[in-house]
Amino acid sequence: MSVVKGLVDYSKMIKLSHSIFAMPFALAAAVLAAATHGYEWMQFVWIVVAMVAARSAAMGFNRIVDRDIDGINPRTADRAIPAGTISLGAAWAFTLGSAALFMGAAWALSTLCLMLSPIILVIICGYSLTKRFTALCHLFLGLALALAPSAAWIAIAGDISPTAIVLSGIVGTWVAGFDIIYACQDADFDAGQGLNSIPARLGVKGALIVSALLHVLTVGLLAALPLIEPLGPIYWVGFAAITGVLAYEHWLVRPTDLSKVDKAFFDLNGYISLAFFGVVLLAM
Repeated sequence: MSVVKGLVDYSKMIKLSHSIFAMPFALAAAVLAAATHGYEWMQFVWIVVAMVAARSAAMGFNRIVDRDIDGINPRTADRAIPAGTISLGAAWAFTLGSAALFMGAAWALSTLCLMLSPIILVIICGYSLTKRFTALCHLFLGLALALAPSAAWIAIAGDISPTAIVLSGIVGTWVAGFDIIYACQDADFDAGQGLNSIPARLGVKGALIVSALLHVLTVGLLAALPLIEPLGPIYWVGFAAITGVLAYEHWLVRPTDLSKVDKAFFDLNGYISLAFFGVVLLAM
């Protein structure tokens, strides 16, 4: 296996491109914390390393524990482990190595970050097991990604704040909402295999209603952010744009037509995260 092919295979296994979802929110939190607490550039470097490593460990663990399920689901049968592209041993080595890198980056940031890192690993990896016993697994994923802004804030400021909590709430409700949309593709498969998800429990129509309600909460928290953090008028332009994109996401995906789920899941949510980071920088 060539080095390039190996890198491509591992990046596909963990869907490295999906790092775009939580990363901009973590960086936004770090920038806001730095505005009042000061910073060193290496802190931002280590935050990015920690984010990528933590997500890689979580995704690697997900692919390991779900390998049998992935292998019998037509939508996921070509994933690296069931397809034989990456061996189980290699996947474990990658996952453990990523976890070690995450803890090393946390150590470089502060002793407090190092102390919190095992707790974060338990939560972000534990999400992968939740669909085996609860339909609220999407909320656990939201919680896992919601840790990113608060962790980044702690890395810079050494404490937590209402701003960090609101940012985490935005990420948590937003991620849980779009994960429900994504899970609609597997509603019948999950129900047939005894796996838990909101689409499997409530059906696609009911799941899309729950997703929409979560995104209403996201919009409410976005509106609350400038009440506790001094952000300029440009923020409201971004707020309107993000709200519009969320509305368009729900317009695209219908109970009778899931053909645009991938566009709603990746493209639109990628735009939301990047737009949020950009507007925060402009509004400070």
